[in-house]
Amino acid sequence: MQMALDLARRALGRTSPNPMVGAVLVKDGQVIGRGYHARAGTPHAEIHALNEAGEQAVGATLYVTLEPCCHRGRTGPCTEAILDAGVKRVVAAMTDPNPLVAGRGLERLRQAGVEVTVGVMEEEARKLNEVFVKYITTRSPFVVLKAAMSLDGKIATRTGESRWITGPRARLAVHRLRDRYDAILVGVNTVLKDNPSLTTRIPGENGKDPVRVIVDSLARTPPDARVITQQSPAPTIVAVTERAPKENLCRLEEAGAQILVVPGPGPRVDLEVLMKELARREITSVLVEGGGEIHASFLGSRLVDKVIWFIAPLIIGGRQVPGPVGGDGPARLLEAVRLKDISFTRYGEDFCVEGYVDGGGED
Repeated sequence: MQMALDLARRALGRTSPNPMVGAVLVKDGQVIGRGYHARAGTPHAEIHALNEAGEQAVGATLYVTLEPCCHRGRTGPCTEAILDAGVKRVVAAMTDPNPLVAGRGLERLRQAGVEVTVGVMEEEARKLNEVFVKYITTRSPFVVLKAAMSLDGKIATRTGESRWITGPRARLAVHRLRDRYDAILVGVNTVLKDNPSLTTRIPGENGKDPVRVIVDSLARTPPDARVITQQSPAPTIVAVTERAPKENLCRLEEAGAQILVVPGPGPRVDLEVLMKELARREITSVLVEGGGEIHASFLGSRLVDKVIWFIAPLIIGGRQVPGPVGGDGPARLLEAVRLKDISFTRYGEDFCVEGYVDGGGED
């Protein structure tokens, strides 16, 4: 099963809206077939493993990180291919949370006489596919909030200088996050202040650009902003309210942006509705990269599943210097956002804290 999980991980960031799945066929103590799902619309992991094993699959045991599908989507049902191949036993790490499957695949195999075991390394399999589990069960994206700050909690100097607070290794880690998740989201103030590209740049690798999402109530994003004019296979979506001036929308559309009008009563873009709209476009994960007011809004709305926080060994100081989270903040510590399942990683001189929002995330 560990081998199957390692195989599945090879497609990190490439299978959306599908899960990452790995499969290993074993017979007489020998591995006779391996496979993983490379991207949506291509054969599933089980099919690759069965094809590699060929006729040897008769009487073999299949280890797979997710319950085999029993319905026809972009590809045929894996359960029928497993039965046709004569596999004797199937060991699955977890059942498929997809309501179209949800145990039916394993039951189909059992009814056909295949020995079925489920739950082997289930925790590891669930964490591997935490994005898919959230998306398929709630029809809302898995939301990761990423921030970087100095040791004393500053994101810039008093003159606004912010490049670069973290070092090159930490910045490379951020680009790997962009390569992993479907979309990257910032507020319009970040665009106006920093004019970022929001692309993936990994030296020596062909990184995947995420869909760029700009939260911009009144469509103030300049049509010549880099986030819109740059060459990228991924689109830029500008999320606006119904109050956005039509002339601004026309200019942005002419420049190549996609306009998403988010319904809602308030003066700001309703983030919960926006997440549902993105999910309808099969965007399963969103990396939120600022600024402080956007961070505060996402945290205050309890939309964040996971936090990735970089800390640089710098002390900047300044009474009026902003931090990574704006807003009014809670009145009591009991109302503060708390994290669980914390992990720490060092990138050069910088540290990274990762954790899941208590009461949400990977449960």
